[in-house]
This record gives sequence, structure tokens and C-alpha cells, in this order.
Amino acid sequence: MLSTMQDVPLTVTRILVHGSLVHGKSTVTTWTGDGAPQRRTFREIGVRAIQLAHALGDELGIGRGDRVATLMWNNAEHMEAYLAIPSMGAVLHTLNLRLPADQLTWIVNHAADRVVLVNGTLLPLLAPLLPQLRSVEHLVVVGPGDTSLLDAVPAGNRPQVHAYEELIAGRPTRYDWPELDELEAAAMCYTSGTTGDPKGVVYSHRSVYLHSLQVNAAESMGLTSHDTSLPVVPMFHVNAWGIPHAAFMSGINLLMPDRFLQPAPLAEMIESERPTHAAAVPTIWQGLLAELTAKPRDVTSLKQVTIGGSACPPSLMKAFDEQLGVRLVQAWGMTETSPLGTVAHPPAGAEGEEEWDYRITQGRFPASVEARLIGPDGSVMPWDGRSAGELEVRGPWIAAAYFGGAGEEPLRPEDKFSPDGWLRTGDVGVISDDGYLTLTDRAKDVIKSGGEWISSVDLENHIMAHPDVAEAAVVAVPDERWGERPLATVVLREGATADYAALRTFLEARVAHWQVPERWAVVQAVPKTSVGKFDKKVIRRSYADGELDVTQLP
Repeated sequence: MLSTMQDVPLTVTRILVHGSLVHGKSTVTTWTGDGAPQRRTFREIGVRAIQLAHALGDELGIGRGDRVATLMWNNAEHMEAYLAIPSMGAVLHTLNLRLPADQLTWIVNHAADRVVLVNGTLLPLLAPLLPQLRSVEHLVVVGPGDTSLLDAVPAGNRPQVHAYEELIAGRPTRYDWPELDELEAAAMCYTSGTTGDPKGVVYSHRSVYLHSLQVNAAESMGLTSHDTSLPVVPMFHVNAWGIPHAAFMSGINLLMPDRFLQPAPLAEMIESERPTHAAAVPTIWQGLLAELTAKPRDVTSLKQVTIGGSACPPSLMKAFDEQLGVRLVQAWGMTETSPLGTVAHPPAGAEGEEEWDYRITQGRFPASVEARLIGPDGSVMPWDGRSAGELEVRGPWIAAAYFGGAGEEPLRPEDKFSPDGWLRTGDVGVISDDGYLTLTDRAKDVIKSGGEWISSVDLENHIMAHPDVAEAAVVAVPDERWGERPLATVVLREGATADYAALRTFLEARVAHWQVPERWAVVQAVPKTSVGKFDKKVIRRSYADGELDVTQLP
């Protein structure tokens, strides 16, 4: 027996039309760095998205399934591309501007992007790559930039160049949107490629729509049209964690930072524009805390900050709570999970230390994310808060494969997908009996010392609780006796001096004695990936090459 419900496809087009009509007065504010910010209503964004769709289709020949790339900051024009490209049946492909040039080139060619929308300020990054970009036919420059940089590109390799505002000017303000299958591709994003070539994840209209509903749910970010969200997390990083599409669905006002991602301008825009919500990786908030400590600003408008990308040190969460009255809410996800996987809101009734015990987890799974832990012997581990295993997930916004390339079959590598179709996350952790995930490490970063596992993340969090430490990263290094032992690399706060014995004593009061590192090194900065995570392979390589000044305690 079938239902009597209408079969209406869940598409980005529905988000665009709904946001333009129902939430037309909500605003997208783009920070300009000097003078007044740029402000556009959702209704204006919707009209300009229609004009962009006409320009891409009528002028540039973009059709259903064609990939249109964006190399852009978080701004209103990027929002217009987020809505227009999927709605016309093409595929939005956000390019990570922080990737190495060779990876960026590989990604564009692998995706076979026909058009690239690029902020003018990023032309120095893109122009040298153009001779190697085989599929790119058109370059659309958004905002001011030095287009003379393109003169150095050989004529045979130079795509046709257009100015964004000129391209959309005078285009029709109505569009007969195509009827799309909700399972068609809407957007794609490549992983950061820390091992091997980057892998393309293709999101469907259905997955974007359902993910947007979950982002807006009370147990996730829980934002409404009364809120203003500041997505510091880049729009090229898993679609800014789904915030742009979720915002247009529910009327959340957006404050876009554009290229002004340093602590000082972020503090200024928070004080000036009064957002109630923000989202970024921990390193952003560490920098902002230092800025606000040195130069206090009024950031009391922030009621909630979603923090993800890597584990947030509990000491940072407590500092924001106690010093600024701002609540950091930890979340976990991946490019392959769209990315929302868990959010750490404590359950009803949790108070005091119990509340903190929940807040420092990665959080609870929503209904659409099914999870299991697989032990070393391949068995499914119980949810008891003690039994550790590799996390596997499945659900309607979880990847089932990777993009194989234009005209190629999807890729399902065995190390990434189980035989029965679950995504192997590569994260190791435990799950409590009420569904809260605590990650203890990445599978590749677990330290196997004398037959026992040591969590590098746990050690890092404890070391970063020391008042003299700004950042800490722990990696496994070879040891003749134990196989592997932890090496702790630390970034000291300004004015602090290295006292490894004191750091060891501090750590011994918090973890088992045998887990405390013997090897320590001070570094100027912890190397990070293009999305702000600690890049531990660089630390391991530096140690192996003898580039670190390591002190070994007795």
C-alpha cells in the first residue's frame, strides 16, 4: 500500500524560491574592510541568482550536469552562485583556495569544470594555473582585481574572461527552473587530499535539502530568522557546513567575512554587526580569544558558536565561557558527511561537571546519521562509553562513493567503504549508551606503545590546558623499546619559556604515567592543513629528517 502524499522533489530550487519569497527581507551582509558593509536582501539575492543562471546558460552555454567552479571568499556573490548553479541543473563545485597549486589543478581537471567564478583578489592564485586547466572555457571575475595578470597566459590557454556584474546586468529576472530529480548532483567538494589524490564527494539535491533541515533543527544549530550567523568556515569547506543553504531555507541573516579572516577584523565585525551565531575551526577562536584578551571588544551578541573541523580543547571552551560569556558548541563531521554528523548539546538535566562531560564530547547523532563502531577484529562494539572502535556511519547525506571523473564510474575504495556500504570515517572513539560520540584519535594517529593505545588528542587537550601553552600537537615516533612513543610539540604563549619538566609534571596529574611523553619540542606554529586541522604528517616528517630541536627527558 502506498501513501496518499504528493511526490515533490527535494531540491535546492525549492530553497531558492522559498527564501526569496517567504524570507525576502532577511539580509546577507558582506564585510568590506573599509567603509560600510555591502547589504543585500534575500529577495535581491534571489533575483541576482536568476540573472546569474540566465548568464551561465544563455551566454556561456552551461547545461544540465555541467560543473561550474567557484574560487571565492564568503560573500553575497558566492551565495548567489550557491543558489543559481544547482537550481539550473548544473553542479556547484567549490574550490579550496588553500590547497597547493598542483592539487588545485588536478581537482579542476578531474571535475572537468567548464566555468570558474573567481574573486578578483584571487586572480594571482588562479592565473598561473590556467595553462594547465584543460576544461575551463570561461572565467568570471567577481569584484575588483588585476586582470592584467591574465595577459601572461598564452592565448591558446586563456579562457574567455567576463566581469560578473557586466555578465548578469540586464538579464531577465524570471527563470523557468527545470524539473530536477532530487537525486541529481547539486554540488561537489573534494577532500583535502592528505594522502593520495583528493577525492570528490558529490552532494545530491535531496541530501542538501535534508541536511539543511537538520542544520536548522533545535538539536543542531537551531537558528531562526531572528538570528544572524557569521560563517567564518569557508564556503569552499563542505559548503560552509551547510549554513548558506540552511539560512536561505529558514531566513537566517548572514554576515559574510569575505577575505577578512584575521582576529582583529573578526572582532570588529562581531562588535559592529552583532551576530548571534558563528562557526569556525578551533584555531580561529584561539586567535580571536588572544585578540580580545589584548584588546577587549563587545562580543556579547554571540549566543552560540559552532566549532568543528578538529577537536576543540576544553580549555578553550572554558575560556570563552568564563571570560567572554560565549558558548562554544562542539560538532563533528567530514566532507563525506555533508558535514553534519554530531552536535554536542548536553541532555536535559545535565548540570555542572556532568554538563561539561557532555560538552567536551563530539556530540550526539541526529536521527538521519546511523553509527556503529568496528573493533580491531571486525566486530561491532557496544555503546557503553568504554569499548573503542573505528566509527562507521550511513545516512541520507552520507557519501556512498567518490566521484570517479567525467564519464567514469564512482569509486568505492575498500579502505573508505565497508562491504555493506557504510562510510569508514578513519576516526577511533567510543559512544555512550545515550548516543554521544567521543573521538580518541584518527586511526592513523593512534600511538601504539607497548601493545597499548595512547590517544594523541587526549594528550593535546591536556597540554593545551597549561597556561603557558597556546597549541600542542602530539605524534607517534619510533621507539626501540616500546615500538612507538608520543612526541609533544608545543607552541608557547608570548612571554612564556619552555620548561619541559613542568609540562611533564602538569600532564602526570591528568593521565597515566606511562602515557606521558619523554620527547618534547617547541615550535613556532603547528603546521595545518588547508582546512585548519593539525597536519601531523609534516611533524612526523620533520622529526624523521632531524629538523626538530627535541629534548628527551629521563
